[in-house]
Amino acid sequence: MLLIPAMDLRGGHCVRLFQGDFAAETRYELTPEQLLERYRAWGAQWLHVVDLDGARSGVLANRAIVLGLAARGLLRLQVGGGIRSTEVLEDLLDAGIERVVIGSTAVEDPTSVIQWLGRFGAERLCLAFDVHLVRGEPRVRTRGWQEGGAVSLWDAIEPFRALGLRHVLCTDIDRDGTLTGPNLALYRDAVRRFPELAWQASGGVRSALDLHALATIGVAAAVSGKALLEERMTPEELRPFLPNASFPVSTSAPAES
Repeated sequence: MLLIPAMDLRGGHCVRLFQGDFAAETRYELTPEQLLERYRAWGAQWLHVVDLDGARSGVLANRAIVLGLAARGLLRLQVGGGIRSTEVLEDLLDAGIERVVIGSTAVEDPTSVIQWLGRFGAERLCLAFDVHLVRGEPRVRTRGWQEGGAVSLWDAIEPFRALGLRHVLCTDIDRDGTLTGPNLALYRDAVRRFPELAWQASGGVRSALDLHALATIGVAAAVSGKALLEERMTPEELRPFLPNASFPVSTSAPAES
């Protein structure tokens, strides 16, 4: 299993939200460039970047920062947040973004996403479904987790299976940013239902033990933000999930709540 560090951008700053609440933001003093360099030093191969402003508004507000990170050529970028048109998708892929994450549009306009899968290929797209459990069933929320809830995760995936869908990122909103551990039951069920998909688990990772547990379930990757930002795991612990991990010089910076 691969560990993919996450970088959430809001107003040009690196931040984390608590359970997707825009009013519960923690801002970190590390710049996006510094955070990119930290994760490269740790041996990361990929970086998951989310434009939180774009996720809510539908406009890629941190585009210049994202393209600047891609231009450095240090890590392969997986980028999401506000990508709802062919033009924006093409712009990112042409600028060197390795994989684009499609969230709300996969639920609201699956016909377009089906066309994108056919045109750009399954390796260049990752569908992201942010879920909230309702009586044990994962229901998908959209537009920065502010809307939706009527569609189940399992139903949302179905239209894309025949197109060779490969990469799916699933975030448990209730666990995101909480450091309470990932929802192992959710991902176990996801792998059982759709074993052909390369599942990316997101939300709640707090320790290397959580990463080992996810690997045992069979997910392809774990996306972690807060635990890595706050250096709750050492590079030595991360070595099984970042094969080139090394002991970096600390780049810790205090967080501003």
